[in-house]
Amino acid sequence: MSLYAQLQQRAAAGRPIRVGLIGAGKFGSMYLAQVPRTPGVHLAAIADLSPAAARANLARVGWRPEQAQAASIDEALQRGSTHVGEDWQALVRHPAIDVVVECTGHPIAAVDHCLAAFDAGKHVVNVTVEADAFCGPLLARRAQEAGVVYSMAFGDQPALICDLVDWARTCGFPVVAAGRGHKWLPHFCESTPETVWGYYGLSPEQAARGGLNPKMFNSFLDGSKPAIESTAVANATGLAVPTGGLQYPSGSIADIPRLTRPRSAGGVLEKKGMVEVISSLRPDGTPIDYDIRMGVWVTVEAETDYIRHCFEEYNAHTDDSGRYFTLYKRWHLIGLEVGLSVASVALRREATGVAQGWHADVVATAKRDLKPGDVLDGEGGTTVWGKLQPASRSVAMGGLPLGLAHDVKVLRPVTKGQCLSWDDVAMDTRTRAWQLRQQMQQLLTPAD
Repeated sequence: MSLYAQLQQRAAAGRPIRVGLIGAGKFGSMYLAQVPRTPGVHLAAIADLSPAAARANLARVGWRPEQAQAASIDEALQRGSTHVGEDWQALVRHPAIDVVVECTGHPIAAVDHCLAAFDAGKHVVNVTVEADAFCGPLLARRAQEAGVVYSMAFGDQPALICDLVDWARTCGFPVVAAGRGHKWLPHFCESTPETVWGYYGLSPEQAARGGLNPKMFNSFLDGSKPAIESTAVANATGLAVPTGGLQYPSGSIADIPRLTRPRSAGGVLEKKGMVEVISSLRPDGTPIDYDIRMGVWVTVEAETDYIRHCFEEYNAHTDDSGRYFTLYKRWHLIGLEVGLSVASVALRREATGVAQGWHADVVATAKRDLKPGDVLDGEGGTTVWGKLQPASRSVAMGGLPLGLAHDVKVLRPVTKGQCLSWDDVAMDTRTRAWQLRQQMQQLLTPAD
């Protein structure tokens, strides 16, 4: 039975999936815009550091004030409305909540939220992929031990890529490469929140209208988010990571099958079975027509002449050899699609993407020369960007995960472009995020 049909049944039976949302920023607001239109789902509670800001976003997406005036979660359950408050722990602990959607974008806090939800027996849809990038494999194990489902968020590109990879493998195709698009030039890795809108292609007025966070959007532009998302995909699918980091080959959708072949066949890959990101800009900065900037793709191989001939007969999107075929989705709708994850984990107990091993990592890399006393401000900030690395290489170098490079003091000089190590900084070892990462390094062996 389809997820939608099951949701309709839950609605008819008066047994909706009860959801708690932590973080009502941009991504959370997009989900909030869809919840009232989804049968069989009751958003019982929202926890946000600023309830006033959360209410403003509810108004922005079209909620009426009376829909979110419940004084408590219990009252919200009785009235079929939503409680808005600051207490995420009360949300996580409430026995009626089925699924927690972690939507803060703060990786260190997200680890606390996920672990507490597991302890309380809640399924988790983790939108904060920054946390998944540095400890997702162990979060997945902790969820399994607790008997709950931990999942990436559908609508975000990693889950959509995982879906394409699953489609390919279920159909019997070997996956040659998979990934997303991005607007990329090498100097973007130096971008800061002050320069982001010009590079990104939005005016400050457009950014203000949408309530867009310049630091968050800069994490996309400077390459941190593509590295983070590629890490999540590699860990969920077992696809390998380029040794020197993402290459960002430039190309249109028509070029993807040609580009995402192994070098031995004329492409850019070190070998078959890798993650990569396609740039929507030529090296001179001019845009490419029919780009994959906002989309996702998977390239598969025809292993026999018969399959290759089928590609030809059905006018499939292949390279010039007819052997490599790319299936793509040109757009992703971010939080507008996360309801699919909520339904999947609650009704089918299936994740829409989850780490199966430790294949990749994102290492904090200096945007400028750093000196002792400087304080790192994490992804999208002014001090570091994230470089994709094979997990084995990251561990061997003692690489500092980007997700833990928040409010951390630098202890010794680090030159621009250099990957930071644990020894370069003074870590706060009291956080559960740091502790979980250390446990992961002790318990899990990174793949080559």
